[in-house]
Amino acid sequence: MNPKINLGKFSLGMGDRFAHQAKAQLQACVLAEKNGAHVTPVWNKSNREHTIIGSEPASVRAAAQKAVKELGWKKPWHIDADHIRLETVDKFLDSSDFFTIDVADSIGKSASSEAIEKFLGHHPELVGKIVIPNASDAFKVSRADAERIAAKYLFAVQEAGGIYRHIAEKKGDGKFITEVSMDETDSPQTPPELLMILAMMAGEKIPLQTIAPKFTGRFNKGVDYVGDIKQFEKEFNDDLAVIAYAIREYNLPDTLKLSVHSGSDKFSIYAPIRRALQKFEAGLHIKTAGTSWLEELIGLAEAGGEGLKLAKEIYADALDHKDELCAPYATVIDIDAKKLPTREQVSGWNSQQFVSALRHDQKCKDFNPHFRQLLHVGFKIAAKKGDRYLKMLESCEDSVARNVTTNLYDRHLKPLLGL
Repeated sequence: MNPKINLGKFSLGMGDRFAHQAKAQLQACVLAEKNGAHVTPVWNKSNREHTIIGSEPASVRAAAQKAVKELGWKKPWHIDADHIRLETVDKFLDSSDFFTIDVADSIGKSASSEAIEKFLGHHPELVGKIVIPNASDAFKVSRADAERIAAKYLFAVQEAGGIYRHIAEKKGDGKFITEVSMDETDSPQTPPELLMILAMMAGEKIPLQTIAPKFTGRFNKGVDYVGDIKQFEKEFNDDLAVIAYAIREYNLPDTLKLSVHSGSDKFSIYAPIRRALQKFEAGLHIKTAGTSWLEELIGLAEAGGEGLKLAKEIYADALDHKDELCAPYATVIDIDAKKLPTREQVSGWNSQQFVSALRHDQKCKDFNPHFRQLLHVGFKIAAKKGDRYLKMLESCEDSVARNVTTNLYDRHLKPLLGL
């Protein structure tokens, strides 16, 4: 089932809300290359982000092409239609060669009893004691467990199959990379559930190259992981064992790997992820979501003058529209309103104070994760500023680009890949 377009072993999903940071983002991959690690850049933008900003999918490809040309990047790169569904995918077909099929909303909707019986009839090996090489322990799955898992996930996987076939009909088999996302849901998928989901994917003949499960713990936007790191490491290792097993048993692409939709900046789990990848000689796709948008704000503030003034204004407006901005992201943010600085406080800040509150440096006593999370979901405010915001990015380009590159390379790629 191996597709014609193969995603590299390590790939970095980079959100670029306003299509101005593609070169600075690609520079992080250039630095990794110089230090012995090939990282495939993947620029991603969701339909929701395009709708909020008023942009079109073609703008992502245009920005990436310009960056690739300016930096002389000769290796593969991709454009990801992020979190698409059947009703939103068509406008991404021309500009994207990577599709993240999001079926989280369909988890829990049961397939027909006949379909469930047929699936379990084809996979008697998924009931009972399942020994997966290099997993922490054997999985014990009763018939009732298997029926429950199939009832929870089979319909969603069938939907993924339908969306995949719709894309393939338009673009051609093997002409794009397929990811399936199940991360934006209430409960994590356990390793035994992941195994059954992969068997379902194989049954749908989806040439899956990355899968984004929901992991144990909280993956809030723009801040560090919240949860039991030892438990995460155990489950992540077991997930890698499951993927290696499923590739062999179900003829899935040998490029299949985990995708971590990090919400950016899950620094405390990067060392456990790196250890697990080394142990299994496995690859990884990691999406850094809106981290570059926050680095834009940091760059504006660091530049001082009108840049700092605009950054303060964006925060004040975000504070005024907090409930509206937070509502779509309620499951992936934890903001204590009492810990948000007032607009009056922020209006008196200098560049260093603004940057210290926003930059994700947990050793800095002034870092404010509540301030950071609100601004993370506040890009709609910048979008409403229109050309004023975009022109400010251009006039502060040196400061912004330096922060974007440093963030991706120093805080993400170096700890993940041991550079």
